Amino acid sequence: MSPAPWSKPSRAAGPVEVPFVGSARSTIGVEWEIALVDKQTRDLSNTAAEVMDGVGALAENPRVTKELLRNTVELVTDVCDTVGEAMDDLSESLDLVRRAADPLGVDLFCSGTHPFAEWSSQQLTRSPNYDELIERTQWWGRQMLIWGVHVHVGVRSADRVFPILNALLLQYPHLLALSASSPTWAGSDTGYASNRALMFQQLPTAGLPFQFETWSQFEGFVHDQMKTGVISQLGGMHWDIRPVPRLGTLEIRVCDGVSTKRELAALVALIHCLVVDYDRRLDAGETLPTMPPWHVQENKWRAARYGLEAEIILDADSNERLVTDDLNDLLERLAPVARSLGCADELASVADIPRRGASYQRQRAVARANGGDLTAVVDSLIDELRQP
Repeated sequence: MSPAPWSKPSRAAGPVEVPFVGSARSTIGVEWEIALVDKQTRDLSNTAAEVMDGVGALAENPRVTKELLRNTVELVTDVCDTVGEAMDDLSESLDLVRRAADPLGVDLFCSGTHPFAEWSSQQLTRSPNYDELIERTQWWGRQMLIWGVHVHVGVRSADRVFPILNALLLQYPHLLALSASSPTWAGSDTGYASNRALMFQQLPTAGLPFQFETWSQFEGFVHDQMKTGVISQLGGMHWDIRPVPRLGTLEIRVCDGVSTKRELAALVALIHCLVVDYDRRLDAGETLPTMPPWHVQENKWRAARYGLEAEIILDADSNERLVTDDLNDLLERLAPVARSLGCADELASVADIPRRGASYQRQRAVARANGGDLTAVVDSLIDELRQP
C-alpha cells in the first residue's frame, strides 16, 4: 500500500500581519542542544524521555526541553541581560541534566555531528510539528543528526530587524568558522569543517534567509508561504538567522554545537555585540552594510569547507581576506561595545579559538593521535563539556 501523500497545512486566505512585539533592551537568550551518549559504547543513546523524567524529579520548571530526536535535550535560558547571566543559567541546567543522565549510564556530548553514529538507529520524538516535518521531508528529515546553538538578541522594533539581519550576514562566515565542529559523518571525515551547515540547508525551509528591505516585504513573504502551504506557522521557517516576532528577537542559528562553556560564552558575546553594534549604528543614522546573496552563499560554503582557513568575501565590491585576519579587526571594533555590555572578557576570548584550534581541528587531531579511533574523539568532546 502506498503511503498517504503529505497534506498541506491550512492556508492563509488574505494578507498576513506579523506583529513584532519588540524588546526594550538588547536582551539575550541561548538554546544549547546537548546529545546523549552511552558511557560504554560512546554511540548515541535514545534516552531523552528517561533523562527528562529524571530532570523533572530533581527540579521544578527546569529550563530543559525535548528535541526532534530522542538522543537530544535542549537547554534554554531565561531572558538574560548579560552573557555571564546566560552562562550561569546554562551551567545550572547542564549540571541538572548530568545528574539525571549519570544513573542511566549516559554521558553528555556536544558537537555539530556525532563522529560515527548512524542516523537510521535514531528514534524520533512524537509531536504534531515533528510528525509533519518528517512526513514532508522524508529521508532528508531523518538525516538531521545534527546539533547547534541558537542565540536570541532583543530588537526594539520591526523596522530594525532586516537592516540588522542583512548586515549580520557579513559576519556569517566568522561565526561558522569559529564554531565549526562537524568534520565527520557516519564514521568518515567529510573534508568539511562544518558538515552540519550544509546538511541542515537541505530542508525546504532551512538555510540562508532572504534579504528583505522592509518588514512589510517579510509579511508578504509569510502570506505567500502560508497561502501555498509551505508553512503553517512561523516556527516552521528554519533560516540560519530569523526573526522571532512573538519574542521580539533576532535568532542567530549559524553556530555548530559547541563543546566548551568558554567557547560558548565567547560566541554568545560576539553575537550580542554584533547586534547591539548594528543597532547603535542605526541610531547614529548610518546605513548598514549589505552583501549580494551570491557572496553570502559563497561565504557560507567557504566557511563550512575550510573553517578558519577560509578566505572570505568582505563586501559588495568583492574584496577578500583570510577570515582570521578580518576577525582580529572585528574584535577590536567591537571591544567598546563589549565593555558597555559587561562581556569584555568573553569577547576577548574569541581570539583564543584560532590559537587553540577550533573544535573541528581538535577532533581531527585526536583522531590522528589515536589511529583513527573515533570513540577517542567522543571521549575528548565529553571531557571538554565537563570543563568549567
